[in-house]
Amino acid sequence: MTFLQARCKAALFSLLLLCTVGAAGAQDLDAYWAEVSRTVNEGDFEGYAALYHEDAVLVSDFSQSSVPIATALTNWKPGFDDTKAGKMTASVVFRFATEYVGEDTAFSRGIFRYASAREGEAENAQYINFEALLVKKDVWLMVMESQLSTATEADWDALTE
Repeated sequence: MTFLQARCKAALFSLLLLCTVGAAGAQDLDAYWAEVSRTVNEGDFEGYAALYHEDAVLVSDFSQSSVPIATALTNWKPGFDDTKAGKMTASVVFRFATEYVGEDTAFSRGIFRYASAREGEAENAQYINFEALLVKKDVWLMVMESQLSTATEADWDALTE
């Protein structure tokens, strides 16, 4: 076997290994996003908070701020409590334009559709462009959520589920 053939064989093996790790990690990551949706839909605040790393950060282009996730969670808790109590409904669904998944790190970019309705009111849906960084510590944990800008329903429809 020539040197070039050996390098090509090693490169192919590395690529196959990376694809295998990426495929398994992507399945785990799909389960992560499904759990985010479940916790919002059910008003499970503790479950939702557990999906973030303790040092996670929320970056918001809307308020031009960066805050610890603990601060954001405090602000979001009343909505979770009202959802759990049946005073409102809430849901979140994700669609992705880009996902890079490594063995223990991931980056996601896409749009989330957050919808809520107070009892007796019409649903209010918002489409938000976002990016997320995650690390795997036995389970996936978000370390940075960046809410970039509003998206349109047409933007949402352009992304596949």
